[in-house]
Amino acid sequence: MQYFQHEFASPEGYLHHRSPYLMVDRIVSVSDQCVVTEKNLSGDEFFIAGHFPGAPILPGAMMQEISTQSAGVLIAARYNPMKEHNTEDPFCNEFALGVLVKLKGAKFRGFARPGDLLTATVTLEEKVGQLFDFRGEITANGKTIMQNYFQLTNIPSKTLQGT
Repeated sequence: MQYFQHEFASPEGYLHHRSPYLMVDRIVSVSDQCVVTEKNLSGDEFFIAGHFPGAPILPGAMMQEISTQSAGVLIAARYNPMKEHNTEDPFCNEFALGVLVKLKGAKFRGFARPGDLLTATVTLEEKVGQLFDFRGEITANGKTIMQNYFQLTNIPSKTLQGT
């Protein structure tokens, strides 16, 4: 099976996520084993407004999502089993790439606040067929604020549609 290795300038070239749920602002680098991305927290994100009033911080679940989407970039760039990958209409694709199937653990060691630049470094630990094991780390202001381990898979797009 031939994998495509296109190099897109923006995350939208790899991911089907769009605003307001696109959590990757910029791809710094992507290789066969590692992807580095960035997210600028403006404070205008829908999930920060109520978490917490008077002391806004990024929810831990959204840190997981940053890691997951970053890993999705790596899968789409280096391990995509399709010759063509349409991110505008993902259901015309044979596969849905990088679907989260397992959280193996996470450690939260700090907070991300509006104005912070987050850097996600996600490393492919193991690949077995269409299962991908990842280790992620998110830093803010040079400090590690989260480490996590998770598994993604590629599944038939029909499965997401319920058909």
